[in-house]
Amino acid sequence: MAEGLARRLSTVDAVVVGLSAMVGAGVFAALAPAARAAGSWLLAALALAAVVAYCNATSSARLAARYPESGGTYVYGRRRLGDLWGYLAGWGFTIGKTASCAAMALTFGAYTVPALARPLAIAAVVALTVLNLFGVQRSAGVARILVAFVLAVLVAVSLASLGLIGGHETAFVAFSRDVGVLGVLQGAGLLFFAFAGYARIATLGEEVRDPSRTIPRAIGIALAIALVVYALVAVASLHALGPLRLSTSQAPLADVARASGADWLVPVVGVGAAVAALGALLALLLGISRTVLAMSRERDLPTALAKVGNGVPRRAEVAVGIAVIVLLLVADLRGAIGFSSFGVLVYYAIANASAYTLTSEEGAPPRWIPVLGFTLCTLLAFTLPLPSVLSGLALFALGFVIWAVRRRLH
Repeated sequence: MAEGLARRLSTVDAVVVGLSAMVGAGVFAALAPAARAAGSWLLAALALAAVVAYCNATSSARLAARYPESGGTYVYGRRRLGDLWGYLAGWGFTIGKTASCAAMALTFGAYTVPALARPLAIAAVVALTVLNLFGVQRSAGVARILVAFVLAVLVAVSLASLGLIGGHETAFVAFSRDVGVLGVLQGAGLLFFAFAGYARIATLGEEVRDPSRTIPRAIGIALAIALVVYALVAVASLHALGPLRLSTSQAPLADVARASGADWLVPVVGVGAAVAALGALLALLLGISRTVLAMSRERDLPTALAKVGNGVPRRAEVAVGIAVIVLLLVADLRGAIGFSSFGVLVYYAIANASAYTLTSEEGAPPRWIPVLGFTLCTLLAFTLPLPSVLSGLALFALGFVIWAVRRRLH
């Protein structure tokens, strides 16, 4: 019988892993493109993204309690909808998030020493992969430190904008334009990506203690904290810069600090972005390796990657680390991972469809939650910028071809 993963994570550990993925480098950059899409309706876009995240989190939590295994929606899709849908969820998550890992690593390198961004990115992937080989509990311990620092930076910038620390209160900068429903939807799609980290909690379902209670609780807590922080940062950014200046900013939170007269915070924001990128990278590596483990167990990936030793899927960890390093060596991915947003929305659409099939005896959520979640995920996915939609569709078409060929060969 194959060795299983060790259940070592508490509720706090699971919350921290989710937060390190959500409150990652995305919050330092996602506001600008979202403001370009939604304009002065940025907060409405954030609220819509939060509604989608709530539906997805509720569906994922109920499914994770029912199936406390590694793999997240890959497992749920297989169990509730059939092998193909589970495979497509796992495929989209693994490929898209591997590219996101490379982007987070490059973000860390760019904020640390821009001239050495790529070598530093590779070093970060190697270091965090080695850390993960020592077990998920040590990784969660490091994530606690990273999350605490990033949250402190975000709160400090927000308070500075309001004149409560280290600067002067800024006058509210008003700017209004008609963006239309499409602009709000695109803004919500971009902001939703920053909420998607709670999936990492579900993918660790085989490593948390008392998963039927711990996973739903951890997902809810992590999502609530992230929503409060994002709302605070969004209000502070609009207050200090206004939608027009925010939409053109290359470093929004640094510009908020400058506009608030808190220049001393600017280098701190840079360090915060680098640390946030490391936290997101750590959580992504953990989540992808667990999905790879689950797909390998079901022979959708090479079975050699399903080996577990001392409660740690070391082969899957190393394989993911190598894949990210290869991407870092052959491509500049900072502007080339638009399909990742499309992929994660499809991933959650499958999660909501899976949750809809649960019965009341299996802990089904209220029916309107998976219905609304599926509808909004599909809507946001197909209202993303056209290049993101086309690259996403091409990614899933490739995945389907590979699945069909493997099925015919086996």
